[in-house]
Amino acid sequence: MKMNAQVAIVMGSKSDLPNLRKAFELLNDFGVPYTARVISAHRTPVEAEKFASEAEKNGIKVVICAAGMAAHLAGVIASYTTLPVIGIPMACEPFNGLDALLAMVQMPPGIPVATVTSGKSGADNAALLAISILALSDSALSGKLKDFRKKQTEKVKAADAELQETLKAGNIPS
Repeated sequence: MKMNAQVAIVMGSKSDLPNLRKAFELLNDFGVPYTARVISAHRTPVEAEKFASEAEKNGIKVVICAAGMAAHLAGVIASYTTLPVIGIPMACEPFNGLDALLAMVQMPPGIPVATVTSGKSGADNAALLAISILALSDSALSGKLKDFRKKQTEKVKAADAELQETLKAGNIPS
């Protein structure tokens, strides 16, 4: 485990790694130390329990879990820790991620898992949700998050202004 990691990104399979790239990038951009693991709820249950049980002691404050198919990883991790757990349902055959989504959003009472959008955009949102949670007790991180949101707003306004100029000139938007 990476020293001083505050966020752990746990994936059920190494094949999930490409979809998690944006989460790693965002955490780096915000200066949030993280660690990443491949742990299967079904094929390595002892490791899943050990990881989750020791996460808080190891300095982890938020766990992001990405898994497809039955997607029990986030639930298993959540059952062994009181840390916030964020699930990312990963799309795979035969149900294109619907099975993973349903597994994550139907957690039993008392074992919450926050669930974000599936796939690549889910990685963005999971990282930003983890950053939001950490920002509650870190004013510098809170400021970075507010700046990030402001830049997002500015991008949308700039895109709209460009569209309006295109329309005003009588051109068809492309």
